[in-house]
Amino acid sequence: MTALIEAAHLYRTFDHLTAVEDVSLSVAVGEIYGLVGPDGAGKTTTLRLLCGAYRPSPVPGAIPPSIMVNGYDLLRHTDKAREQIGYLPQRFSLYDDLTVMENLRFFAEMRGLSVADWRPRSMEILAFVGLDEFVDRRAGYLSGGMKQKLGLAAALVHRPRLLLLDEPTTGVDPVTRQDFWQLIIRLVGQDGSKGTAVLVSTPYMDEAARCTRVGFMMSGHIVQEGSPSEFRKRLEGRVLELAGEPLALLRRLVEKEQGVSGVQMFGDRLHLRVEEGQAQAVMEQLEQHIPEAAGRISRLRLVQPQLEDVFMDLLERQSWTNPTS
Repeated sequence: MTALIEAAHLYRTFDHLTAVEDVSLSVAVGEIYGLVGPDGAGKTTTLRLLCGAYRPSPVPGAIPPSIMVNGYDLLRHTDKAREQIGYLPQRFSLYDDLTVMENLRFFAEMRGLSVADWRPRSMEILAFVGLDEFVDRRAGYLSGGMKQKLGLAAALVHRPRLLLLDEPTTGVDPVTRQDFWQLIIRLVGQDGSKGTAVLVSTPYMDEAARCTRVGFMMSGHIVQEGSPSEFRKRLEGRVLELAGEPLALLRRLVEKEQGVSGVQMFGDRLHLRVEEGQAQAVMEQLEQHIPEAAGRISRLRLVQPQLEDVFMDLLERQSWTNPTS
């Protein structure tokens, strides 16, 4: 597949803080690449580097950075490369006192679109995001979800090949999140080999599961990369689901069990990550020790790992490897 963006050896420092350290990634036509990780991992800084809002920091002795966007060198031919990019920042950045159409006209004309081109394109993209009935409404009177859709429309108005989305659904309701992702999935499937690539940062594991590939970021590094299925295979046969009463007691007990490497709350149950080959032994231990401590097991079984299980495992192992990070 043709890579729409290829970035290598990116660094960014702020005073004495290194926010991004030797990050490399590529995203191909038709791909949705998800960048996930805890707060402060460097996701937003990475996206700002990729859209040209930040310049990479020079690092003596390091391999020089490079960012190629649809064949254009972002660091040398910035304007040409930016023409290929649509960027939706974390916070709403359009104008509250302008209408939906006025906002799109402003960004379209900034991108060099003629009157003959921007108006039909604006109506086309507003219909795509579901805002065509609100062309005369001021942006300040839109709901949070509608503002995000307007931001997406503004990012798409000049027909970019690469779309960079920085946590686009944070703070919106679940229905709007679902609608927004349906738009993203439709977008990358529109034009086959001439289509779009999307790079999205997200804190939501259900959104990460929709991505073609995922990069897990921590302390400025992409520490693991792969498809959601490849990530889940890391914990195949190593996740137990435990339900029972009282849950606080069960958690204290399982955290002490030999062979248990991590415990995570999942609503009214626990997910236990166990060492490889230890699932059966841990279940037998729990079936003995929990009743002895006056606890009750209502369900204990081996389950398929979820991405949240995998990322919690990666987070804890990475923190153990780098205790000062």
